[in-house]
Amino acid sequence: MHNDAANNSSRRDFVKQSSLIAGGLIAAPFLSRANFFSGADDAIKVVLIGCGGRGTGAAMQALRSKQNVKLVAMADAFKDNIDKCLKSLTSDETPADVKNRIDVPEERKFTGFDAYQKAIPLADVVILATPPGFRPIHFDEAIRQNKHVFMEKPVATDPAGVQKVLATAEIAKQKKLNVVVGLQRHYQTSYRELFARKDMIGDITSAQAWWNNDGVWVRARKPEQTEMEYQMRNWYYFVWLCGDHITEQHIHNLDVINWFKGGYPVKAQGMGGRQVRKGKDNGEIFDHHYVEFEYADGSILNSQCRHIPGTMSRVDELLVGTKGKIQCGRGTITDPSGKVLYQFDRKTENQPYQAEHDELFAAIAKGEYKFADAENGAKSTMTSILGRMATYSGQVVSWDKAIHSGINIQPKVYAWDAAPPVVPNADGFYNIPVPGVTRYV
Repeated sequence: MHNDAANNSSRRDFVKQSSLIAGGLIAAPFLSRANFFSGADDAIKVVLIGCGGRGTGAAMQALRSKQNVKLVAMADAFKDNIDKCLKSLTSDETPADVKNRIDVPEERKFTGFDAYQKAIPLADVVILATPPGFRPIHFDEAIRQNKHVFMEKPVATDPAGVQKVLATAEIAKQKKLNVVVGLQRHYQTSYRELFARKDMIGDITSAQAWWNNDGVWVRARKPEQTEMEYQMRNWYYFVWLCGDHITEQHIHNLDVINWFKGGYPVKAQGMGGRQVRKGKDNGEIFDHHYVEFEYADGSILNSQCRHIPGTMSRVDELLVGTKGKIQCGRGTITDPSGKVLYQFDRKTENQPYQAEHDELFAAIAKGEYKFADAENGAKSTMTSILGRMATYSGQVVSWDKAIHSGINIQPKVYAWDAAPPVVPNADGFYNIPVPGVTRYV
């Protein structure tokens, strides 16, 4: 989940790019109409797929970018989500110049499981912010239709979904379509500055990562809901939709370690379970995970994430090297004795959620191909799934076996009257993974 931060709404003149022949940009036959703009007013047309809290924030950040952006269509499984999102985007707190960028009449509000198919053709840029279980099919459709993409993390909830995103990412590269994934620390000034100086700590020998806090919302079951609707409304508590909180949230911290390490773990083992989140309304996910990830060079990442009220809260990363430490939350690099070698100046920090949109739309406005985040987004998503498989099973799980396992936990049919992949028992409870019993690979 995200703490959306406003940025100033100053605007630059929009530059329409009539040709992509410069700078090594792609030429026929892969030239995408998305590299031009379809409207007579030269606006970059944006379509929002997924109109919950994160989708609302992402849409606002796109609209606050300095380019000539216009929101032209919205899609969500539920009409009330669209209406709530649009109300928020056009509230009294929204600057007039941002409101003027919104043009979404009733006929361009699409609902249902197939809503994305109706909305994407209208876009130059697609924002994907539904529950992550849908990300692989939505990303595939957007790239198939030659659209630039901003998609939230994680980008899948199972190995089959990761593989689909990786395959689609290759097509996006061939078409020179910009793809930004909402792992916003890559766009945060402090993290960029620390990364640029990571050699100051020598070889990274170990790391720690935390996402510990109270947890998230619960939405009560309503008598008229089908099981599919109930799970869609409470998507955070079902693995096929969310991936568990190790995937939905802790991916941020795992991704930072992967980034600084320049690679991905080769195996993982860990433990987890449900200590306080045990109700019928808590679906099937754990409330704590602890994972020991091992990289190819033998270095270890000790990772923990927890959703238990009243416990220590921390969202942070620490990297230990042969010559010192990087403490990301503090923005410091220290030597083994604790002497500060570098201190990031917090006065120069940016708003990374805004920066990722600013940079994406600036590149699109200039007709530039600069962003190919999907491959890393998929592999950091797989890192979190690897950790989940380790905690659910209690086994050592290797990257190669997991990513090539073909495990697909998605429904066979997306329909309100269809059965989701998991259903409650006669007492209303869902089956919970049991370490030592549950197996994957």
